[in-house]
Amino acid sequence: MNHLHPGVLSTILAYTIWGLLPIYWKAIEAVPALEILCHRMTWSLVFLLVLLILQRRWNLLQEVKNHPKHLFYFLGTASLLSLNWYTYIWAVNSGYIIESSLGYFINPLITIILGMLFLRERLRRGQWIAVGFAFIGVAYLTLSYGYFPWIALTLALTFGAYGLLRKTGVFNSLDGLTLETLWLFLPALFYLLYLESNGSSSFGHVPWQTNLLLAATGAATATPLLFFAYGAQRVSMATLGVLHYIAPTLQFLLGVFVYREPFDVTRLLGFSAIWLALLIYTIESLFWLKKQSR
Repeated sequence: MNHLHPGVLSTILAYTIWGLLPIYWKAIEAVPALEILCHRMTWSLVFLLVLLILQRRWNLLQEVKNHPKHLFYFLGTASLLSLNWYTYIWAVNSGYIIESSLGYFINPLITIILGMLFLRERLRRGQWIAVGFAFIGVAYLTLSYGYFPWIALTLALTFGAYGLLRKTGVFNSLDGLTLETLWLFLPALFYLLYLESNGSSSFGHVPWQTNLLLAATGAATATPLLFFAYGAQRVSMATLGVLHYIAPTLQFLLGVFVYREPFDVTRLLGFSAIWLALLIYTIESLFWLKKQSR
């Protein structure tokens, strides 16, 4: 590990933390998903403001003043982020870790489709083949189980759309997340106060370990993002693309081997089509980047 590039190590840490987050949410599964989400929104802002103060980032307010219209742009990204967070927390604590991992496996393919639709990016032949296999996998899972894999596609679409919007933003990762949580803070805080007022709040009325974990959701949210932001500036897009699969792979393994979620032959066949799509996508991307560098 001592010889690992700092950017690669930082990125691996980010994806590893994201991949192991189901353990965190499972530890507080007695708390309703919406309440966990509101704690995540509230404590994330507190944690991020502390980071900004420690880093003496006083220029954030000036940047907002210089770009007031962009503040409302973060309302859109904050809405997508909150839907993604809620879906993921609910899915993990309801026994759908495997389907959640599927969402993040297909996320890169959803991203290139969104790029084609909204940024007029042209798909290369290998990308079309990858998207085709992913479509076959999703269609097979839908027909086999008789229900649409809405959890996976909600996670993939919200995160893909979030990335698309952030791609056009003017703020860096830390500042952007701070502004997003600023939008989410008041509604989340009001909801938590409402729960407290009617006696249905978990915080302060559950074991101290659960209270501590709820308060630490801000650190659990921001820490991997900071590792990722550091690494993303120092490694190639190809490296990021390959390392991306650490998170859904860990989630998948947790779902199958730790939490014993059902994974039969039918689901294996559907996932295999999607894994083949990702293999084609990754190899094609590596060859294309190598060709471009020449």
